[in-house]
Amino acid sequence: MDSIRKISRRRFLALTGLTSSGMVLMGSLPATALAGVLDEPAGQSLNLFVSVQGDGTVEIIAHRSEMGTGIRTSLPQVVADEMEADWAQVKVIQGLANADYGSQNTDGSRSIRNFYHIMRQMGAAAKAMLEQAAANQWSAKLSDVSAREHRVHHRDGRSLGFGELAAAAASLSMPALDSLTLKDKQDFRYIGKSVPIVDLDDICTGNTTYGVDVRVPGMLFASIERTPVLQGKAVSYDEAAARKLPGVVDVIKMEGSPLPSAYNALEGVAVLATDTYSAMQGRSKLNVLWNTGEHGSYDSASYLEGLARAVSGGPGVVQRERGDTDAALKAAEKTLEATYKAPYLAHASMEPPMATAHIHDGICEIWACTQTPQSTQRTVADVLGLEPAQVKVHVTLLGGGFGRKSKPDFSVEAALLAKATGKPVQVVWTREDDIHQDYFHSCSAQHFKGGLDNSGVLSAWLAREATPSISSTFDASVDIQSGGSLGQSFGTVPFAVPNLRIESHKAPAHMRIGWLRSVYNIPYAFGVGSFMDELAHAAGKDPRDFWLESIGEDRHITFAEEGLEFGNYGRSLEEYPYDTARFKRSISALTETLPWGEKLPAGQGWGLAAARSFLAYVAVACKVEVKDGRLRVLEMHTTIDAGTVVNPDRVHSQMEGAMIFGLSLALMGEITFEDGAAVQSNFHDYPVARINQTPDVIKTHIIPSEALPAGVGEPGVPPVAPSIANAIFAATGKRVREFPFNKQFTV
Repeated sequence: MDSIRKISRRRFLALTGLTSSGMVLMGSLPATALAGVLDEPAGQSLNLFVSVQGDGTVEIIAHRSEMGTGIRTSLPQVVADEMEADWAQVKVIQGLANADYGSQNTDGSRSIRNFYHIMRQMGAAAKAMLEQAAANQWSAKLSDVSAREHRVHHRDGRSLGFGELAAAAASLSMPALDSLTLKDKQDFRYIGKSVPIVDLDDICTGNTTYGVDVRVPGMLFASIERTPVLQGKAVSYDEAAARKLPGVVDVIKMEGSPLPSAYNALEGVAVLATDTYSAMQGRSKLNVLWNTGEHGSYDSASYLEGLARAVSGGPGVVQRERGDTDAALKAAEKTLEATYKAPYLAHASMEPPMATAHIHDGICEIWACTQTPQSTQRTVADVLGLEPAQVKVHVTLLGGGFGRKSKPDFSVEAALLAKATGKPVQVVWTREDDIHQDYFHSCSAQHFKGGLDNSGVLSAWLAREATPSISSTFDASVDIQSGGSLGQSFGTVPFAVPNLRIESHKAPAHMRIGWLRSVYNIPYAFGVGSFMDELAHAAGKDPRDFWLESIGEDRHITFAEEGLEFGNYGRSLEEYPYDTARFKRSISALTETLPWGEKLPAGQGWGLAAARSFLAYVAVACKVEVKDGRLRVLEMHTTIDAGTVVNPDRVHSQMEGAMIFGLSLALMGEITFEDGAAVQSNFHDYPVARINQTPDVIKTHIIPSEALPAGVGEPGVPPVAPSIANAIFAATGKRVREFPFNKQFTV
């Protein structure tokens, strides 16, 4: 092995002195990554996802975007397992935008759950074609041949490598998928195993291609001063001052689109230059004067207080109802009510949005760190007046996404500027751009009223919410949540309470609203999880026991008979039932791993919360210490029932990351608006958790399950904030009904 790798990213190894032999996993990766933008297989195509080269290399298309989840590893390992391929001879190639792949929208924690079975079929189909090719060559019965360990073997001992059979296999028709026999679980080689990510070597040596790394000959670099307020308009700007700077080539005004915002580019003024620095310097001289319009007086603090008054002040639109909640509350032995608030949030992924566009030969090529290559393809085609087939979208690696990069507005900007200049253009977003002009996560206010009978059993549940809707980004008239949104932990509470009512209040949007990792589950699970803890203490019961008692007997819940239109994350309740037994198991399995109920020193406490989201069942327990006004999270533990698990290491990493993500939001996450514009701008005022703010103990327990695969990337986030809030109460006797918690504690 080389003692040091030649790298492009800040000469990382040379500067640190690390050698490839000194890094434990270097050189040990079993599959070639090609983690850049190579997107054309070189081998013989056996199906849409699998090709085989003459030397035996198996090329597997990764059609989903890689942003740290390991999906470029997990789906190919499913294919390789069914195909009987040797993982050491697998090459993963990032797919272009192509509707033939099915949805490439990499969000909603659905890559494995939507494509696990399909990828098994693709692997099995490729194996069947290789076996048939071998049988044909040997004039043998198909029943006498079988593939294993990257070769096809005859029962008499003969064998042929996959590469030797590639051309013949590619000439065959792919078998009908319903004719294929998939492996039994006990025969899996890779499924269920912690296969290392294929990109690890390239990531560690700086050889990956992210959005900002793309280079096209003759390209210009663009920095855009965008409206700070929704629907703002540029009144004037100093074009001459920008053009005076060395390297500046052009200044172009970009017209904003009318509402709805959708994926359109914002109003702005772009400075194009021969390098990024010159473009940014030119932008700094623009001195744009903005007409901020109707949203220019928006203030988020007063808005959120207004939502809180609305939900606590009176009834809203009924979304789900059972029994007579008003009568039950009047008859209850004890009642309790509380209002909870959650702020606007930004995505703040490590890599801001980046896109490069090149229009040539009747097509537009896009290179972008996008979660949605097909949406990018369609949206760019629309603004350029092209057919989708004329837009070629290359997907780079993503330095985080969290849902922000599923909105292709940054690719639209690059395409429009490439058209205007006639040259390739790369649009570079700064950290400040990313936070100021985000598709923000909604703020939310929720009010709960609960009734307990004389045994401390939950007898009535009333919940009201007001939350700006993501749908407003696509239909500006939408000002209230629907059943699909309420299905994210608010309208779908699993409690066997005889009297229940769920209501929504109006909450018009004043900025672009978008989905963030775990979406509405963030505020809704905070409210539900916190109020359940309050009810448990009011009933004089252990919170764990109260959760289990309130969920009640094992059953599958449908919600339809109570009026709620439950989308179930796009899957049928027959495939993925809402299973209270699994919900309860996530809670009980968690507390069984802990010294739950232990007597702790003064100022320390345990808190618990749970949620079903993205078809997975998750419980989180946190141990905190509050001393002299300083909050410290000491331990975080979680269980997840995500059904069949493809790569346990990826589940652990995603759950650990989700807990830290949720911790950051709970402790410090808040975007505020004054005069219609976001106040925060970078990590100094929109921080993420530093090492000294994270727990010494973080543990994930995967519950074994034979159920269909569920989501993993997002379900770990929702229970974090309420579990910390509940732990704070256990430690101090003080209720915290709003996050971030740094408003009340030093963190």
